[in-house]
Amino acid sequence: MAEKLAPEKRHAFVHNGQKVFEWDQTLEEVNMYIELPKGVPTKLFHCTIQAGHIEVAIRGNPPYLNHDLTHPVKTDSSFWTIEDGEMHITLQKREKGKTWSSPIQGQGLLDPYAADQEQKRLMLQRFQEENPGFDFSQAQFSGNCPDPRTFMGGIRSD
Repeated sequence: MAEKLAPEKRHAFVHNGQKVFEWDQTLEEVNMYIELPKGVPTKLFHCTIQAGHIEVAIRGNPPYLNHDLTHPVKTDSSFWTIEDGEMHITLQKREKGKTWSSPIQGQGLLDPYAADQEQKRLMLQRFQEENPGFDFSQAQFSGNCPDPRTFMGGIRSD
């Protein structure tokens, strides 16, 4: 049932007509996806994840991304991999349940409607996590969706 509440699609950050990266999020993490240029050996790609900053580069070249993150992450459980010509960066949220409007500060922000949809999806994900066996995938909110971090006592940490 939890799969029904997983991100349905990736959000794309496009700059000057070029897709820079795609991303999605869950209660606990933000995932970034970067399509890598063909013909460059994967061992040359490099990613540095700091609590509030990310850098992606090809060794010996200026960084492709060198930006502050929208919110802090847990560096000890954040990581990156390369698979099928795509860099996948998993950023572990320091604040579980926090809805991010973009991974990169000031870049590619979600429009208000998309941000509201993300907040609702994360709230349903929280309900599903706290109530296994119930299916919240068809539940809907009327009006403003509460913040998943603070609603009814906040997120439980086990």
